[in-house]
Amino acid sequence: MLGIGSVVLGVSDVGRAAAFWTKALGYVPRDEIEDDWVVLVPTDGAAGPRLSLGLSETPVQEHPRVHLDLYAGGAADQAAEVERLLALGARCVDWELYPEDADFVVLADPDGNRFCVVDTKGAAEG
Repeated sequence: MLGIGSVVLGVSDVGRAAAFWTKALGYVPRDEIEDDWVVLVPTDGAAGPRLSLGLSETPVQEHPRVHLDLYAGGAADQAAEVERLLALGARCVDWELYPEDADFVVLADPDGNRFCVVDTKGAAEG
C-alpha cells in the first residue's frame, strides 16, 4: 500500500525556503541542507508529512494546481498564524477566487509558492 512520503515544492533558493518553512511549520532539516535539495521533517520526530524543497528554474504558477493547506484551530488562531507567517516573510496574495464565505487566506512563501491558512472551525461550520 502506498502512502504520501513527502510534498515537494520547487523553489529558487533552497536555503531561504528552508529558513521560512522550518520556522513556519516547526520542522527541521532531515539531513544537511544542500544547494539544490532538503527534506524537512517534524521537530518532535512524530510521523507526519515531510516537506521537500528542490531547486527549480520554472516560474511560480499564478493559480497552482497543487498547494499546501495549513490548518488553524479557528478564526483567532488563523489570524494569529497569518500575522506570524507574514512576519516570517510570507506575503498576502490578492486572490480573486475567494468565495463570499471563505474559511481560508491565501499567502505566498518568499519564493512565491501559494498556500492557504484554513480556519478549520469555520470549515466545519460551513
